[in-house]
Amino acid sequence: MSERIDMIREKLTAALSPDQLDIIDESHLHAGHPGARGGGGHFNVTIVSNAFEGESLLARHRMVYDALGDAMKTEIHALSIKANTPDELQN
Repeated sequence: MSERIDMIREKLTAALSPDQLDIIDESHLHAGHPGARGGGGHFNVTIVSNAFEGESLLARHRMVYDALGDAMKTEIHALSIKANTPDELQN
């Protein structure tokens, strides 16, 4: 597993205590993209957490961005997020 994935996993786990967290590094699909040249990676995150209960989609994404902090400016160029509560997955 990459250091960036480990870092993302640690930050999201500490902030949101997810029941499920899947992180896929898709940086290789963006070779030659301006963000890739700057060193930032492209990631796809699926996160399931009770912390999202009652929050809008926009608020959930902000919670993820806030948890990742400065990494969004340096280590991560693009982030695709699927954020659900455990109940939403069951329904």
